[in-house]
Amino acid sequence: MYGVCGCCGALRPRYKRLVDNIFPEDSEDGLVKANMEKLTFYALSAPEKLDRIGAYLSERLSRDVSRHRYGYVCIAMEALDQLLMACHCQSINLFVESFLKMVAKLLESEKPNLQILGTNSFVKFANIEEDTPSYHRSYDFFVSRFSEMCHSSYEDMEIRTKIRMAGIKGLQGVVRKTVNDELQANIWDPQHMDKIVPSLLYNLQQVEETESRSPSPLQNTEKEKEIPAELAERCLRELLGRAAYGNIKNAIKPVLMHLDNHSLWEPKVFAIRCFKIIMYSIQPQHSHLVIQQLLSHLDANSKSAATVRAGIVEVLSEAAVIAATGSVGPTVLEVFNTLLRQLRLSIDYELTGSYDSAVNIGTKIIKEHEERMFQEAVIKTIGSFASTLPAYQRSEVMLFIMGKVPLPSMHHPMEHGKAGESRNRLIQIMLLKSLLQVSLGFQCSNMLTALPSSFLDPLLSPTLMEDAELRLFVLEILVSLIDRHDSRHKFSSISTVPDIAVLKLKVDKCSRQDTLFMKKHSQQLYRHIYLSCNDPCNVQTHYEALYALLVMISIELANEEVVVDLIRLVLAVQDLALSNDDNLPAYNRCALHALCAAYLNLISQLTTVPAFCQHIHEVIEMRQKDGSYLLPEDIFVEKPRWSKSADHIETELLFLQSKVSEVLGGSGYNSDRLSTPYVPQLTDEDRLSKRKSIGETMSLQVEVESRNSPEKEEKAPAEEITFETLKKAIVDSVAVEEQERERRRQVVEKFQKAPFEEIAAHCGARASLLQSKLNQIFELTIRPPPSPSGTITAAYGQSQNHSIPVYEMKFPDLCVY
Repeated sequence: MYGVCGCCGALRPRYKRLVDNIFPEDSEDGLVKANMEKLTFYALSAPEKLDRIGAYLSERLSRDVSRHRYGYVCIAMEALDQLLMACHCQSINLFVESFLKMVAKLLESEKPNLQILGTNSFVKFANIEEDTPSYHRSYDFFVSRFSEMCHSSYEDMEIRTKIRMAGIKGLQGVVRKTVNDELQANIWDPQHMDKIVPSLLYNLQQVEETESRSPSPLQNTEKEKEIPAELAERCLRELLGRAAYGNIKNAIKPVLMHLDNHSLWEPKVFAIRCFKIIMYSIQPQHSHLVIQQLLSHLDANSKSAATVRAGIVEVLSEAAVIAATGSVGPTVLEVFNTLLRQLRLSIDYELTGSYDSAVNIGTKIIKEHEERMFQEAVIKTIGSFASTLPAYQRSEVMLFIMGKVPLPSMHHPMEHGKAGESRNRLIQIMLLKSLLQVSLGFQCSNMLTALPSSFLDPLLSPTLMEDAELRLFVLEILVSLIDRHDSRHKFSSISTVPDIAVLKLKVDKCSRQDTLFMKKHSQQLYRHIYLSCNDPCNVQTHYEALYALLVMISIELANEEVVVDLIRLVLAVQDLALSNDDNLPAYNRCALHALCAAYLNLISQLTTVPAFCQHIHEVIEMRQKDGSYLLPEDIFVEKPRWSKSADHIETELLFLQSKVSEVLGGSGYNSDRLSTPYVPQLTDEDRLSKRKSIGETMSLQVEVESRNSPEKEEKAPAEEITFETLKKAIVDSVAVEEQERERRRQVVEKFQKAPFEEIAAHCGARASLLQSKLNQIFELTIRPPPSPSGTITAAYGQSQNHSIPVYEMKFPDLCVY
């Protein structure tokens, strides 16, 4: 019967006759529109026939493809497209299956025109919103085929570009069709993302790196340019913009793998551009997920070349700036912990010259300058992350970094030996550099909470070490933390400014929080400034940092009491340069005199006390005439000029404490305090200093104690403190602790194992002893002690014994409950 129907056209089904009629005799005439309208009307009137129409069209198209009748192939696809656009009934799913088979047939063809034709039809289909879902449709073939087209290497460049454009459009169609439909195949699965994302990046990579591009998202209404890179960027932005929280990881991982496989971290231009596109395209609240992915990738590449790791860190730095509008995630400290860990690893690589603990044959040689570049990149990235944080989180980060600095204390173990000392020093330098980056731009109204003792104590410890670089970093960090009005650049050099009005300083009234901060930490700051001045290794940068620190305290944290203490401190520094007890070089002594002149010139103008200003200006004028080597203009220059005869300085060239105390005391300042020379307080940190030996420090403390005692003459000579006595004291204390621990153990063991009768008898004996003692106390309290004559004389001259009622007695507090 089928054969008869095939031969007799009149007996063929109507849908087949309608399909045959849309094809002209000559394919160049194109689709017969009148007959196409009839076919469309029939499909809408009888939707149950739609699947058969699709199957028959698919059969004809396959036959025409195999016979190379490409004109009829185009007519069949045009008819399919029109039917697809017109019909939205429930039977559309069966028709779509036939349609997708025909598209797949075209994509499998080796003819570029057929591939492009099939892609265009698929894109039209992707833009249709279906009324009914499909539970069984698969797009795996299309993802693979479109990805393959994106990597086309066709000989003709123009055709190659068209094929790649078609592949990108096809991937865009797949994403649009599946990304928002939970019933469709999950396009976010790694098997699909590992094909889609690298294909887009491959085409994005073809654009010239010198071309300037805006990182902002392109508008959908913008006219599409015939460049694969433009279309690939748009498709990538659309894909990432649709990514939900749980899909970010699957979308970012292929990007990282692509950059690894093609060695694109080292130039880092393309990598930075990719992640700028990513950060601007995803939803802001998901930014921290990208940051976490980059950090994990950095850990995974911890043994890669330094240039690769530096590229990842540079990308992290750029991404952190963009993520500032969103968040860097709930685990802020974990970000810094990862970066600091990489910093330590890099230092180990630099010192050992190998990525492994043991250097083996064939081990990759590490270039020291590349590791240094990586370390600088990490420090820059730490600063970028910190700049996105609020003040309270930045304080936590600074405390966290400070806790990583190796210091000679119980909480900061240090490695011993020559190699350990080198490693400790490098770690200290790198961590203090990181801390300086975090402190830049730090502003906090409450210094007491922002800079607690747990942070300041270890921070100020390195200033006692004999390392000029560490000391300079600590001073710069202190300046950066205290400077809340960005005034540091105004004091980058030391000079005696005639009129500080030109500096336009912003001096606020000292707040209550600042006053409390200075009451708690001022002596600690003064002491470290004083000790930092008394170091022969100081150079010009150290004195500039010291000057800036003194000025910042005067501007930001000074009240009347602080001003007095700062003046005392500077005058003590002048005395330090004069006495020269520590044999400072002539340059350092002249530099201290110049530092004192510059600071006193500034503080005199800030206090606005005319007599004080006059005295300072008089001394400066005398120095300009007879001692220019004591002024910053001659010392802090490229070729400093100083005098070797700094031991003998005329009195008129010095700032006199008596004169300063007199002029400021007349204006309401504390003259008694001003008259008292500043002496730095001794603390436990002095054991770290090499300026005084332990024996000198201990003997000094014993001498101070004996001098302050009111019974100085009656006291026996102080016992000589030697190493043996200290050792004996430590051993004795350990023995006492052991005895006490053993006694407690015996008591616990007795109450756990002894019989109840024995424990009761023991407690009863102790209770009776306590009762007898209490009875004695009560008897003494009730019976008053006898008077000198043995009696108490009454008012009337009669002698009588006097007893006090119990309710009027005053018992000791410990006896009343």
